[in-house]
Amino acid sequence: SVLQGIRNFVGNRVHVLYAPGVKLLAYGNANSNREVLEPTAKNLPRIRQAVAVARRADAVVLVLGASTALCREGWATDHLGDRDSLKMVADQNRLARAIFALGKPVVTVLINGCPVTVNRIVKKTDALIEGWELGQEGGTAMADVLFGKTDPGGKLPVTIPRSVGMVRYNYDEEPSAHRGYLFANNSPLFPFGYGLSYTTFRIGAPHLSSPTLAPGGAVTVTVNVRNTGKVTGSEVVQMYVHQLVTSVAEPTRELKGFKRVWLAPGASQQVRFTLRPKDFAIWNQYMRHVVEPGEVHVLVGPDSVDLKRATLQVTGPHACGTWSDRRCP
Repeated sequence: SVLQGIRNFVGNRVHVLYAPGVKLLAYGNANSNREVLEPTAKNLPRIRQAVAVARRADAVVLVLGASTALCREGWATDHLGDRDSLKMVADQNRLARAIFALGKPVVTVLINGCPVTVNRIVKKTDALIEGWELGQEGGTAMADVLFGKTDPGGKLPVTIPRSVGMVRYNYDEEPSAHRGYLFANNSPLFPFGYGLSYTTFRIGAPHLSSPTLAPGGAVTVTVNVRNTGKVTGSEVVQMYVHQLVTSVAEPTRELKGFKRVWLAPGASQQVRFTLRPKDFAIWNQYMRHVVEPGEVHVLVGPDSVDLKRATLQVTGPHACGTWSDRRCP
């Protein structure tokens, strides 16, 4: 557990206080067809206990999230798994508000198997760590990150929306203005690929070995990365492509490569990716796997939003085979 990991790390050097916080489920489990949340009336004494413990502390590690019983697939006719909301269940937000009201430094740790919206928590917490479902040594790893023994440097494998109403059902779409919502920001809370480190990095603009990509050819994408902070850390450089014109709807950004680099303060390194025709192959309306000629934006950055661009001209067309014969160099 996170508690055990912290206690093992600090030993007798730090006095670790603990309160269990709120209970999520009154009864139910991951194999159940029904889950019943713990009543608020029963959680209120637990919140008061947690506040009393936190008041005695110099800093708070607030662990929130969702258990396997609340983040799962419904895999049988007598089993439910889907949810109509991404909000944290039970009285976790009530607990968080009470802890933040103390004015103590707070690090919020999420342990969950599905994305959760944490809009208000992000505004109040001093740091946020997404742990997902930790493994057997997850508590040890979390303590190493909390106390600075290692640089976190993780990146989100999903987009975290501000609300469930922002979740798209299909990512293959034509570019549009995405002007926004009436009462909400239209950007995600955290985009795909997002993640911070204990240091900072500057990622330069991508440079292409050739402005054109011919059938059977290859283009090298080179980008310079520099650690602009004061400690050693890692960055995951991500490369996306956007095909400006295609005969069928395609995602506006597709991840085509990523590389992690570790750099000392002030150090820099060149990162290289290779693009080939297969990276631009699509299934057209005739279910043919083809590379269509056209202009492509090559996008490089630390996540799927903060990107710098180079332009590549793909020549063709180039046939890559049928559904059962997907050959493409």
